[in-house]
Amino acid sequence: MTDIALALGAIDKRYGATAALTGASLTVRRGTLHAVLGENGAGKTTLMRIAFGMQRPDAGTIDIDGARVTLSASADAMALGLGMVHQHFTLVPAMTAAENIALGGHGLFSAREAAVRVTQLAEASGLPVDASARAGTLGIGAQQRVEILKALAGNARTLILDEPTAVLTPLEAEELFSWLRRFVSDGGTAVLITHKLNEVLALADDVTVLRRGRTVLSAPAAQLDVGALVRALTGDDEGVEELAPRATRASGTVVARLDAAEVRDGRGLVRVHPATVEIRSGEIVGVAGVEGSGVSELLRLLAGRRMATRGDVYLPEHVGFVPEDRLRDAVIEEFTLTENLALQAASQRRGMMPWAALRERAERVMRAHDVRAPSAAAVTGELSGGNQQKFVLGRELDAQPQLVVAENPVRGLDIRASAHVLVELSAAAAAGGAVVIYSSDLDDVLPIADRMLVMFAGRLSEVPVSRDAVARAMVGAL
Repeated sequence: MTDIALALGAIDKRYGATAALTGASLTVRRGTLHAVLGENGAGKTTLMRIAFGMQRPDAGTIDIDGARVTLSASADAMALGLGMVHQHFTLVPAMTAAENIALGGHGLFSAREAAVRVTQLAEASGLPVDASARAGTLGIGAQQRVEILKALAGNARTLILDEPTAVLTPLEAEELFSWLRRFVSDGGTAVLITHKLNEVLALADDVTVLRRGRTVLSAPAAQLDVGALVRALTGDDEGVEELAPRATRASGTVVARLDAAEVRDGRGLVRVHPATVEIRSGEIVGVAGVEGSGVSELLRLLAGRRMATRGDVYLPEHVGFVPEDRLRDAVIEEFTLTENLALQAASQRRGMMPWAALRERAERVMRAHDVRAPSAAAVTGELSGGNQQKFVLGRELDAQPQLVVAENPVRGLDIRASAHVLVELSAAAAAGGAVVIYSSDLDDVLPIADRMLVMFAGRLSEVPVSRDAVARAMVGAL
């Protein structure tokens, strides 16, 4: 048997006038973890979708286990031992974990047999999952385990994981890494699409870097360092924006305040115990907390997207909100940029839509925030994730809000797009606005935060801006 699990050669892929891939290549050795890097829009996900049969290349070759293949659908790739875990999960929320894993199978469905099989698979693979739990009630880490089990249930020998740690807590990410190490040491093969350079250098055996649809680097990870990866990602002549020093910002008047504000869910359970905090102009307030700690409820309370069950909430007239899931909560993929801009404050408009003015404003947002698209008439879903996120942030900042609440704003973004978003938020604070930012990765928040708030078991506390203090507070070890 060949020692090459997957090989893509000279792959071309175009979408109209846009070249997504030009002669891209990838060679993955069996029994290794292979990292694929690239800025948003570099072609990483497109290349992996071609490998998984979701899209067909315009030119090029695909070899799986040494055999030249033609893939018409993902079912073809699965039959050949490939599995893919997508960045945006594909589970049906109303179905149980066992039902989701069985979905797409053949023959009569037996809930009992499916549950038994999933339980056995979970035990054998070391990925604990409650087979009877509905997917919509599971945490992000558990949902990801279901996605992996779904691939393993199809006898996947090679797993493709697209930004698998983008929404995981540090502990969940480490658990995934430990599992991936075992999977590879047992003979499996993993392809990891990521933007996190520390993950690449700590985990990967080999690295491939794409830039503007072309493969620009392919080498063993042991021969690389952060500098080499950054140069390959951005090009020698393209720098990455730097953050303004934290000391250049000064806090001013109170723009938002919670007074003993409490949040209960639909079942009456307390998600945020009475919380009191002030947010001042000119400051960046970082927020940390593990999933289920109440951090999401706190952020949406401050964004005016959720009502307090008890207590008082004082917010400014204009609040900008950058939600964690832009495709669910911020934009409609099928709409143009102009149409998505029109969604902002749509409930406050009356009469005819001022399309000409909205188009001009959308173009202004594109210029001011480096949104790379042919025009304001571009369909939002055709933009890269980084450009979508820059548009959402630009749309909110263009309205000059007194407060911006950013919920995981650099999730899944590459090094350049992440830096751009953080620079924009820092500039908003330096101009006198107030910024509240949460990220599942503390490395995104700590460098820019003036203050740190931590949620644990629904209780809010303020801690020093230090990794140790925040990490301890996140697990209740104050």
